[in-house]
Amino acid sequence: MKKIFRTLTLGLAALASVSFAQQDPQFTQFMHSKLIYNPGYAGTSEAICTNVLYRQQWVNFPGAPRTGLISFDMPIGQLPIAIGLNVMNDQIGFDKTLFARLALAYNRHIGAGVLGVGIDGGILQKQFNGNWIAPDGNTVADASIPAYTGGTVTTSGLNKLSYDVGFGAFYSIANKMYVGISSTHLAAQDIKSSGNVKFALARHYYIVGGYTFNFGEGGMHGINPNVKIKSDAASTQVDINVTYIYNQKIWAGISYRMQDAIAPMLGYKWKGAKIGYSYDLTTSKIKGYSAGTHEIMLGYCFNVKKPKKVSSYQNARFLD
Repeated sequence: MKKIFRTLTLGLAALASVSFAQQDPQFTQFMHSKLIYNPGYAGTSEAICTNVLYRQQWVNFPGAPRTGLISFDMPIGQLPIAIGLNVMNDQIGFDKTLFARLALAYNRHIGAGVLGVGIDGGILQKQFNGNWIAPDGNTVADASIPAYTGGTVTTSGLNKLSYDVGFGAFYSIANKMYVGISSTHLAAQDIKSSGNVKFALARHYYIVGGYTFNFGEGGMHGINPNVKIKSDAASTQVDINVTYIYNQKIWAGISYRMQDAIAPMLGYKWKGAKIGYSYDLTTSKIKGYSAGTHEIMLGYCFNVKKPKKVSSYQNARFLD
């Protein structure tokens, strides 16, 4: 385990001076946190919604990822405009990232559904700090580790605030289907410290989609397949999910993330509130050192869609 910790530490150090793939954190319950990927989602549910999600990845592994997310979106009165907010904190070892982004979307009814086209923008704070511990017997300075002078323990890193911009389009039919395409970190800028530490932010691309097949009396049962494709043009990650829904209240499903994990999930919805839990069973080479991944989701939506006003006309000749 000591050798693994050293390897992880040195690996994280190397990431400080080069770009690395798939910088955005992953969520198994991505179908319940669409705004973080796509600002066009804001307002398409025609409700005031808030969502909280926490993910503890690779339990028992030193320096394992931990991610917390709070999101909120709502339509603006009778205007075809909606706003949203994402605040997310992500930590992997010494690497910490804070996102805070406001979303603005234009919503338009098309057919039976709603199309949202949006942008988001805000801040991204990147922190990379820690004590670099030299391997046993190594007294030679290593240029790949910031401020490592050889045989000593030093502290160096990165703590910078930068801007962040994204774009997306999202179309959905309530309780039936959704599809979206989006990109985050459009500027793909370098975040640099006063020293030799640099973090190259990678542009990410997302495609998400899902469809619900209802059957049984009154549509009591539903099968809901979902897919998410994430890429930074260097590597691509695919999540495939199938969920069974009973009475639009209880769901149970399973997801497969290619070359990474299989994840069963459960959830319950009562009126506007919902709670979901998933557990990732790691299938990659790290499975021998990890006790899996826990993820919990809490959400609440308040419907603000007003019923259409029905105008009537009565002819006085017909009194009955």
